Amino acid sequence: MAGAAPHVMVLPFPAQGHVTPLMELSHRLVDHGFQVTFVCTEPIHKLLLDALQRDADGDSGGGEALDGIRLVSIPDGLADGDSRRDLGKVLAGVLGRVPGYVVELIRATEASGERKVRWLVADSTMACCYQAARDLGVRVASVCPASAACLVTSLRIPQLVQDGFFDHNGFPKRNGKIELAPGMPPLCPTQMAWNIDGAPEGRQAAFELVLGMAQVTGLAEIVMCNSFLEAETAAFELCPDIVPIGPLFADQELRKPVGQFWPEDASCLEWLDAQPEGSVVYVAFGSFTIFDPRQFRELAEGLELTGRPFLWVVRPDFTSGGLSKAWFDEFQKRVAGKGVIVSWCPQQQVLAHPAVACFVSHCGWNSAMEGARNGVPILCWPYFSDQFANRSYICDIWRTGLGVTHGEDGVVTKEEVKTRLEQLTGDKGIAERARVLGDAARKSVSEGGSSYDNFKRFVHLLTE
Repeated sequence: MAGAAPHVMVLPFPAQGHVTPLMELSHRLVDHGFQVTFVCTEPIHKLLLDALQRDADGDSGGGEALDGIRLVSIPDGLADGDSRRDLGKVLAGVLGRVPGYVVELIRATEASGERKVRWLVADSTMACCYQAARDLGVRVASVCPASAACLVTSLRIPQLVQDGFFDHNGFPKRNGKIELAPGMPPLCPTQMAWNIDGAPEGRQAAFELVLGMAQVTGLAEIVMCNSFLEAETAAFELCPDIVPIGPLFADQELRKPVGQFWPEDASCLEWLDAQPEGSVVYVAFGSFTIFDPRQFRELAEGLELTGRPFLWVVRPDFTSGGLSKAWFDEFQKRVAGKGVIVSWCPQQQVLAHPAVACFVSHCGWNSAMEGARNGVPILCWPYFSDQFANRSYICDIWRTGLGVTHGEDGVVTKEEVKTRLEQLTGDKGIAERARVLGDAARKSVSEGGSSYDNFKRFVHLLTE
């Protein structure tokens, strides 16, 4: 296309696991010459700017831009004093108010003399904004940061309600697993993406949001997914409208910022350099999981029992309080040199490191894809939402990992942690299958690969 590059507005759902893949996509669009405005809700925008400011050391220009991506914010629709850890309130704000804010932003952008926004490239979870954008003459492309199976399930919900699996509020009416197709994770009606803890209104908002995703194929001109053909063959066959463009990453060298909310402690990479190949257990539970003090202790002591070096990401808000500081200090003393604990780390660089033997994960989709791309076996410890289906992919379909078993009191014991890690790291079949999946993932995003070609098609569509 001759003339100026089209102006694309990118809109993730306000959570780390959604911001990361859309930020990666944005870097790729900038590389193809697009003007990108990245839209976050105010609290997320602030976290991003703070993290960038810390990482900048004066070289990225800090401020409101990031490697050619312009960062702008909109309100999140929550009242003063509402907790942003309350997922129900966050969802209600997204559904009720965010579409209006997006409309205001598009209008204000054009009124300011900026180039007209040609495309809204939006998270499939933000489908509530699609119609509003189209009403302004803005074209819509959808990006699903979760698995294709997760999106296919959302598209099937009206049918599942009709077939009597759920009532009109998403409550299960029938027991037993739901199998959409052989080769896809079977669904447990009590572990659907909208089953969140907290007030019933929150659960209702979550169900509405997932139900809204059923409209993406009608309103978006292209529906993409951070996945690859070999990982989810059955899901892509069941729904050929969904186009795999993953596993997404910002750049081959893993140097570009992917929109982390917390400052990354890169010193752990130097520590990894000093460890033997295939020796380290990497442990990270994403940005949302919270452990109670007892579970935290069992995990810590289980890691210690393995006798292996470990790298463990413990966010400042990772435990629900009540953890004895004296106990934790004592633990850190005992494992000094052997175990490294950081508050956040550059996960993609860690998983690509030859010293890493396996990954203990909550099975968020980004983590599943990053593990797959690097051929790393995974010990699965899912927590909520789509993580149970992702565990099923890893343990039952790809067979590149194992799951932990909770005791009757709901706690995973230190003995279980030790036993499972020994099984996982000693299983040559798992290691080989993980390697083969990693090869397929890398091939798909290399020149001539299916995800590579699909991405080219997307770029072409944006420039029409």
